[in-house]
Amino acid sequence: MDFQNITVAHNTTTILHSISVQIPDGEHVAILGPNGSGKSTFIRTLLRELYPVYSETGSVFKIWGQETWDVFSLRSHFGYVSQDLQLTFTRNIPGREVILSGFFSSIGLFFHTITPEMERKADDICRLLEIEHLADRPFSRMSTGEARRFLIGRALVHDPKVLILDEPSNSLDLSALHMLRRAMRRAASETVIILVTHSLQDIIPEIKRVILFKDGTIFLDGQKEDVLSDESISAVYDVPVNIINDKGYYYATGY
Repeated sequence: MDFQNITVAHNTTTILHSISVQIPDGEHVAILGPNGSGKSTFIRTLLRELYPVYSETGSVFKIWGQETWDVFSLRSHFGYVSQDLQLTFTRNIPGREVILSGFFSSIGLFFHTITPEMERKADDICRLLEIEHLADRPFSRMSTGEARRFLIGRALVHDPKVLILDEPSNSLDLSALHMLRRAMRRAASETVIILVTHSLQDIIPEIKRVILFKDGTIFLDGQKEDVLSDESISAVYDVPVNIINDKGYYYATGY
């Protein structure tokens, strides 16, 4: 993925300001920054929900080497999990059906035909994400963390090239966060993860690169150990912090 000199505006407001970034195939990446920093706009641009404005100086907007895509073909290469998606699952369907619905991009199964291969794939994903014991539980009776793991499973059914997780730990308690991070690490063994978050604790050890956003620009981009420093995180969040690395997980303290 290659973005060079990309500016994105909504109505009369510029949200991303001439950003340039390359993400090689196979690289797990965290996009980190405070609310309103441009993270979600970057992802919406990646998914072609938003488009860059014309630049007289020229710009590059390539995904897997292509500038022109059929949008439905492009999105089929991505698995996407967000809070908005979770809010749409209001029907009282079992968790396993939530995963199976990913084959049809639907909310539930309705009259779709489920093949034995689909059944096997759903079972494999349940084992991968350690949610077999929850497969028959109605989605509406799951905790937020349990539901989020099933949505990750739903996103994995098509073996996407990239799994995008948008603020995955919001509203989770410590136990749910622990299980979510286990699921994320297992998913990272199957596909590439782009993690979008404002929380350092979401960044699993498999993610080696962090892109820091602030005010619609890329503040810093590099190896995790270099980017997640006291100075850079304090500057991005406008609050003095101390960064702790505990067995590959990072935490901010002192604010």
